[in-house]
Amino acid sequence: MPQITTERTIQTVITTFETSPGDCEDLLDGLRSAYAEFISKQPGFIAAGLHVNDAQTRIANYSQWESREAFQAMLRSDEMRKRNRGFSALCRSFEPVMYEVAGTY
Repeated sequence: MPQITTERTIQTVITTFETSPGDCEDLLDGLRSAYAEFISKQPGFIAAGLHVNDAQTRIANYSQWESREAFQAMLRSDEMRKRNRGFSALCRSFEPVMYEVAGTY
């Protein structure tokens, strides 16, 4: 489970997916599968959460990694490249952005 804190140096990645209500569940299934079968088993993975809006037009993915390099290695793997091509077919766009926790309240 993700824990948001400034006391630990970790890499946070927030990825937003723009999709349609007709493709939302398929995209969520693909993301769940990717985490269960591959992503969560990669070196440096800490935790992740998936969020979907009420209209089922956006999915936000919050993930935590021990380092930027661990996330990038997972993202550049042949397995993840293949999965990302499938995700692209189910959404208009998606963009992973790396962040550092600047504060919690």
